[in-house]
Amino acid sequence: MFHANTQNDSHEASIGRALVCDGKLDAIGLDRARRLQAESDEPLTSILSKLGLVSERDLAFALAKEAQLPVIAEAGFPTRPLRLGELSARFLKSMHVLPLDETQERLRIAVADPFNEYIVESLGLIAGKPIERAVAEPSAIESAIERLYEEAASTAGTEEESASTTIDEPIDLDVGRLKDLASEAPVIRWVNRVISGAVEQRASDIHIEHFENRTSVRLRIDGALQDIDAPPHDLFAAIVSRIKIMAHLDIAERRLPQDGRFQLAVRGKSMDFRVSTIPTIHGEGVVMRILHRDSVSFEFADLGISKSTQDRLESLLDRPNGMILVTGPTGSGKTTTLYAALHRLRSRTRKICTVEDPVEYQLDGVNQVQIKPSIGLTFSNVLRSFLRQDPDIVLVGEIRDSETARIAVHAALTGHLVLSTLHTNDAASGITRMLDMEVEEYLLTSTLNGIAAQRLVRKLCPQCRTKAPILPDLAMQLGLDAKTASETPDVYHARGCDACNGSGFHGRTSIVEILPLSDTIRALILRRTEAQQIHRQAVAEGMQTMFENGMQKVLVGETTIEEVLRVTKSG
Repeated sequence: MFHANTQNDSHEASIGRALVCDGKLDAIGLDRARRLQAESDEPLTSILSKLGLVSERDLAFALAKEAQLPVIAEAGFPTRPLRLGELSARFLKSMHVLPLDETQERLRIAVADPFNEYIVESLGLIAGKPIERAVAEPSAIESAIERLYEEAASTAGTEEESASTTIDEPIDLDVGRLKDLASEAPVIRWVNRVISGAVEQRASDIHIEHFENRTSVRLRIDGALQDIDAPPHDLFAAIVSRIKIMAHLDIAERRLPQDGRFQLAVRGKSMDFRVSTIPTIHGEGVVMRILHRDSVSFEFADLGISKSTQDRLESLLDRPNGMILVTGPTGSGKTTTLYAALHRLRSRTRKICTVEDPVEYQLDGVNQVQIKPSIGLTFSNVLRSFLRQDPDIVLVGEIRDSETARIAVHAALTGHLVLSTLHTNDAASGITRMLDMEVEEYLLTSTLNGIAAQRLVRKLCPQCRTKAPILPDLAMQLGLDAKTASETPDVYHARGCDACNGSGFHGRTSIVEILPLSDTIRALILRRTEAQQIHRQAVAEGMQTMFENGMQKVLVGETTIEEVLRVTKSG
């Protein structure tokens, strides 16, 4: 990846020391890389990258600092190839160099190895002018070369083909040809690079979509989708086939949705990938959910649940039987909260059974079942079987229908602790949703311990957040003046820096409301009172709403007012 010679030894030693000093690499890792370097005679920087000890981004900044050159991101790359007839994609890839822009006075290039003088000499001879360098990540350079130079060459080569060739032709390739294409190096390299980049950028999902004239690839980072470089249009079918092969799906079936999963070690970390495909009019859409097996935490505090909210939730979990529901839209962290509850409840003296769709994380000591409706393995059928397994605690991934709701209530009534989720806007609406699913009022009041509702908000980047006082009228409107001694309390805003890739946010945190069932609320349920009145009564009894919980996080600088309003509206 990087070219080194004897003159670069001192540079590499300096870079190694700088990475350790900056906390990007530990001394043990550096010693390991140096031993391998002595055996293989490869450049130290190359070994550090291959072993995953240092990210490409951190390595690029260290190299640039040592060479006293700027770092350039993909946003600064050209949209059209320079000197297409004179520079081949093979040469550019072998040198890890990308021409950026050119004037009469100089040619500016992005390089992965700023100490490779051969690149400067070669391009200087070709261009006949001085070369100006910037440092970029090798994978970003390679991706840009494929997008600009290889795609341009491919387009030129197909201009003479028959006009009858349509854009959908790759989709109609036979299965054998698709397998061959999916096994070729460019396809495998592209898929691996996207997966590695997504993990490095903390993405939760990878979206690959095919449209009439383009392919779209996006990463969901901190809940928001962000575009990245797409592959050449004609590789789409092979890329989908490659992902299907990894997930053990049928590559010949392109008419029906499919679901699968695979495991992969990325930069030394064990990852689970959940794959979903769906047919669209221009080809199959693919979404890969990234599940961080080694780094995920099931501690309430790590999920952003405040101490007071955690105390209220744990008081519900400490009851020997009954039902606890967690509500919220898709992607609001409900299942993770329930896993955290199981993590707290798990012990050798309790038997825990779960039925999920799908099983996201495997929990040691927990009997987990994934439903398969195609063979009759549904939530309700599995739940019936669970009751014959003598469990203490039962988790139902989601209550979707009346039958599952009635069986879950029956389980709670017969001495089990039942945990489950619902899709409702707030905690009080969960009660009316259960009543709508034909659960009798007296059974609900006898079994339901409480309901938690939650959302996820983006956390401000601690490196670049900025503080400013809020206007008195807005502080009063949002209730912030009552939470502080000041009429103009300080709140934080997103700015953007290198640490957060310019977004101003880094990670997400939960905002939660807990509605325990008091005697007054049980009486309202028996009268089938509307959710709004139940919500008002819960607030009168001391329930902190999601909006109020979010505003607490605003005041301590965890998130912004806009984020809380985005997920709660008016609260």
